[in-house]
Amino acid sequence: MNTDALALQAERRILLIRKQRVMLGQHLAELYGVPVKVLNQAVRRNRSRFPDDFMFQIDSVELDNLKSQIVTSSWGGSRVPPYAFTEQGVAMLSSVLRSPRAVQVNIAIMRAFVRLREMLLTNADLARKLAVLEAKYDSQFKAVFDAIRQLMAPPPAPPKPEIGFHVKEDAIPYRTRKKAPVAVHNS
Repeated sequence: MNTDALALQAERRILLIRKQRVMLGQHLAELYGVPVKVLNQAVRRNRSRFPDDFMFQIDSVELDNLKSQIVTSSWGGSRVPPYAFTEQGVAMLSSVLRSPRAVQVNIAIMRAFVRLREMLLTNADLARKLAVLEAKYDSQFKAVFDAIRQLMAPPPAPPKPEIGFHVKEDAIPYRTRKKAPVAVHNS
């Protein structure tokens, strides 16, 4: 698999946790082509290479949040919270795994992190230039600037579909018979 395809896969798996861009151990193991167990074992054996700013373990609240985003079953998967690796942690991970595939995947992941950083800088640069233009011109262009700002804003999250089983049944008309008046016999 070429590095551009790997970089695209890696780019899709970069998450923002604790205000840091990270990749989860399970995603890295998949990209490196090794079982998660092997990756975690390599990390535990070389724990001194992974300080807290290179890697951290997800806490239970973050794990619940991730499960709701990634949609995992409640009974499947790992019982241990996954590791989250920062860009430096990913670079260190390739030296721990030491395989030709690890080197190629590491290159692709570094490219993905760089591309993400460039996109963020470009967007910030556009916002700065727009602010300068807005200050320079009077209110006649306010509507144009507002429209551009709306286009630059990230799209809203799509509504989550309702979970559950729904049955659509045709309505059954319920009829009530009119009761015949009861005759009272006087004897």
